[in-house]
Amino acid sequence: MRLDKYLKTSRIIKRRTVANEACDSGRVTVNGKVAKAGLDIKVGDVIEIKFGNNTTKVEVLKTEENVRKDDAAGMYKSL
Repeated sequence: MRLDKYLKTSRIIKRRTVANEACDSGRVTVNGKVAKAGLDIKVGDVIEIKFGNNTTKVEVLKTEENVRKDDAAGMYKSL
């Protein structure tokens, strides 16, 4: 699954265009490397997102195309 789509589906970022812009500006890293929006995400990857002064770090637990809002938080684990 693409990184920008994963961020939107898991509800870490609300809109895919915002996720795409965050990736393009270099604020998203996967496993310690700056990531583009089209990067393929796998289970076990660690995603770090910088929002201003805040940093969010999560580990990918599962990648599913369609997830209900209630189940979205189960796609990742906060670190």
